[in-house]
Amino acid sequence: MSEQKKPLRRSRSNKMVGGVLAGVADYYGLDATVLRVVYALATIFTAFAGVLVYIVAWIIIPLEE
Repeated sequence: MSEQKKPLRRSRSNKMVGGVLAGVADYYGLDATVLRVVYALATIFTAFAGVLVYIVAWIIIPLEE
């Protein structure tokens, strides 16, 4: 019937800085390394606005148990 997704959490085991991108990659079933590269390029090309988004996500998204 209805498939429940697990909640979005920051990763404890696969983190580089805060575990935000690893948690997002795990939530959507993506490769964390590819997501990190894409996010880094997007951050560079948007005048580093991605840094602010990452910090806000780091604060809002809870850490996995």
